[in-house]
Amino acid sequence: MSSQSSVAPEETFPLGPDSLTWKYFGDNRIFLTAPWSGAMQNMHPKLGAAVEEHSRFFDERWQRLNRSTYPIAGVVYDGDRAPQTGAEVRDYHRDIKGVDRNGNRYHALDPDVFYWAHATFFMGIVNFAEHFAGGLSEADKRQLFDEHVDWYRMYGVSMRPVPRSWEDFQEYWEDMCRNVLEDNQATRDVLDLGSLDHPFFLPIPEAAWPALRPVVATVYTWLTVGMFDEPVRRRMGYRWTIADRIAFKGVAAATTITSSIAMRFVPERLMLHPRAMAALDRARGKTPTDAPLPQTPRMFAPPVDEWDSPRHYNPYRAECPVGRVQRPIGTGSSN
Repeated sequence: MSSQSSVAPEETFPLGPDSLTWKYFGDNRIFLTAPWSGAMQNMHPKLGAAVEEHSRFFDERWQRLNRSTYPIAGVVYDGDRAPQTGAEVRDYHRDIKGVDRNGNRYHALDPDVFYWAHATFFMGIVNFAEHFAGGLSEADKRQLFDEHVDWYRMYGVSMRPVPRSWEDFQEYWEDMCRNVLEDNQATRDVLDLGSLDHPFFLPIPEAAWPALRPVVATVYTWLTVGMFDEPVRRRMGYRWTIADRIAFKGVAAATTITSSIAMRFVPERLMLHPRAMAALDRARGKTPTDAPLPQTPRMFAPPVDEWDSPRHYNPYRAECPVGRVQRPIGTGSSN
């Protein structure tokens, strides 16, 4: 398989409302694949080492998840501003580097590492659409592949690792799953959903969370294992029986049907990420093309001692000095 992209990185084509990526990536139901994406990312040896040594994600899971989705979604939905958003996301990773436990150097902007993270977002869309949104044709997958290349250009990084075609990507993905990914602590931490804090931003009574948490953890972990490729399941020590396969298909079908019915009654603005909804408003002429981009709510700002860190997306940095951020009680660590 050739690892050389056929398109120059400076030729940027932001995605638009005619793309399948727009259709799926901003759908809030895609959070069903969030643990899968996180686990698959962290199984890359260098990316996992960077998370283990530099990330405080597990001290503030909900805040980090809700904070990160804004710029990541923006690379898809920000139109002419997408390259700027992509450059910002890229630059959050500039000083994340070190030496792993085996003595190997790593850097978050290593082209192979950075592309792997992007590949998991792309395959997260494929998984979501395949299992929970009615399925994809082969033509759909090819279109999504082409769009993921245009999407990746927005970061302004090396295009060297990007496969030339959907067929080449499938070879790349299989090789990564079979020969490169590893079982490591960063991945195990993602899959440790039994320690999830109360999701304070959802209408779930805090008193009910201790009883709900084991159910949520069990279901999410099982769904995640169901989306793993078989070599990944084996490496992580999971068994996936015929009964599991049948049950997974049934749950996926029921989820698809139920959510499709719900979408007829739930307002569109509740079904889509704010960055996606704003993009649709601009495309439909409801708001100006240069309207301000939605930013994460203040409650999801970084921990106060990392307020000025260049590693964090923080839209409130300029207006609120260190020590002035206030979070609701029980919303995660700020130490």
